Amino acid sequence: MISKYGSISVGTGIFASAILVLCAYSMPAQSETVVTVNGKAIDSVVVDSYIQSRLNRPAAQASAEERQQLTAEVTDIYVLATQDEADEVLNDPVVQAQIELQRVSLLAQAVAQKFYAGISVSEEEIQAEYEVQIKLSPTLQFKARHILVETQSEAVSLIEQLIDGADFAELAMEYSTGPSGPDGGDLGWFTANQMVAPFSNAVAALGDGRFTTDPVQTDFGWHVILREDSRPAEPPTLESARENITRAVQNKKFQEYLAGIKENAVE
Repeated sequence: MISKYGSISVGTGIFASAILVLCAYSMPAQSETVVTVNGKAIDSVVVDSYIQSRLNRPAAQASAEERQQLTAEVTDIYVLATQDEADEVLNDPVVQAQIELQRVSLLAQAVAQKFYAGISVSEEEIQAEYEVQIKLSPTLQFKARHILVETQSEAVSLIEQLIDGADFAELAMEYSTGPSGPDGGDLGWFTANQMVAPFSNAVAALGDGRFTTDPVQTDFGWHVILREDSRPAEPPTLESARENITRAVQNKKFQEYLAGIKENAVE
């Protein structure tokens, strides 16, 4: 894959993804003991929290088999954590630091969750953010093919073959290690912000119908790229982008809130 993210960029707060999960699922207010391990009662809130974190959906949606398996996992955790050796491990400064980080992270997420739950976003704010995002959106779409190989020397050899008149799609089908190889390296239409920067920069620098004469390196390997065509990019409609735009407004408000409370908190 080369794809980086969608067509409209949305700035995210440091807790945004975690908060969206926390806001989506609520835990039951009452609890009951599910199992007792070495005298320690494990209640249903703990078990449901674990199930929710493992399945990334409400614990109430877990099947009987999933609940049984995950309850067994929680039980194993408590069995290990209540051994005598656990007291020795607890004195390890590194373990203490990790526990402290987990504690404050959970508290921070809970505070942020409370803030997010109280955020109201007006239609005017959504419209204003949409207009900002549209101005930042790419103005062009590109249609391209690429050949992905592991080494620079392989890419150089392919470029030499292209210069000698070889067919790009045929070379891609024979040599490309990327998932588009069987399709002749066809990536279809995309905007620059949907690709990693070295790749998109190389495509933007090409003319239609031209291929890169120098290999392009990304984290995925070495690319030879053919830009087949380009056209004006159609921005997404407000309704299709509404969810992301709303989230962007919420995240901006959270960042403003965080910046405000940091002023007197950090020395």
